[in-house]
Amino acid sequence: MPGNSQRKGAIRTSKKGATVGSGGKPKRALEGRGPTPRAEERPNHKVYKERAKEERKQAARPKRQSSRSQGPKSTEAEWVAGRNSVLEVLRAGIPVTGVYIAEGTERDGRLREAFKLAAELGLSMLEVTRNEMDRMTAGAVHQGLAARMPAYEYAHPDDLLERATEASEQPLIVALDSVTDPRNLGAVVRSASGFGAHGVLIPERRAAGMTASAWKTSAGAAARTPVAQTVNLVRQLKAYQSAGCMVIGLSADGDVTLPELTGPEGLADGPLVVVVGSEGKGLSRLVAETCDQLVSIPMANQLESLNAGVAASVTLYAISQARA
Repeated sequence: MPGNSQRKGAIRTSKKGATVGSGGKPKRALEGRGPTPRAEERPNHKVYKERAKEERKQAARPKRQSSRSQGPKSTEAEWVAGRNSVLEVLRAGIPVTGVYIAEGTERDGRLREAFKLAAELGLSMLEVTRNEMDRMTAGAVHQGLAARMPAYEYAHPDDLLERATEASEQPLIVALDSVTDPRNLGAVVRSASGFGAHGVLIPERRAAGMTASAWKTSAGAAARTPVAQTVNLVRQLKAYQSAGCMVIGLSADGDVTLPELTGPEGLADGPLVVVVGSEGKGLSRLVAETCDQLVSIPMANQLESLNAGVAASVTLYAISQARA
């Protein structure tokens, strides 16, 4: 009878077993899966992989200096990792060039809001493997979400004087001597913007740079007030002195007090550079010796002290009032 033949070849076989049709499969298994996603949306497609590779190259590539208005160095691109951190960066309007999500990441309210903000800002969103995200964020706890900030382009120190000239104003510059807390840097940039300073000067080494934390603390002021970087702070302060600026340094044992500086003699009316020392040690010896005047902020209690950000804010406010 048909089907009972014992002859070889009666049933077609292969290494995978007997060939079967589709008759026994459920109906839904034969249904289509909808339109094929675009190549750049399919993680296993060559186009997708090439695009992700190019994004990684751009993230690791330092920006070139193209004009004198750029400082001696730009920071490398920075990664912001973690759902809360990325969300705060997007809410604050901090410059971001891309948002990355790890494959298989569970969606929640924070992730959906981050996607919405990224779409509104026109930012690219790329899906990468978890191993790749671990590598990009240097092993940070990213929770499946990260954002990439571009390298910050520092201004040239001379540009701060030029801004004052263009505005027909007496220069007012804030210089930071080895301030290592980026939040203090951000606070100083915010105060500089609010009280009419023409920019902030920081050393290239052993000092905080314009990181995501500094951007966030500045509350957007970093987009309006330039930050310049110098290889040698003492040399640049002397250059400002040669340009006609008076350089004052904030010190607890200053020669004069802030009210004396901003008093009727009008010492604060001319071109001025205010130097703020580090959080722990204050002004370094060479910087203090370079200053034309050391100024102290009167305190009600000798045991009290102000951090770099607050001290700069108090001083800039007093100078703005004296110049008004």
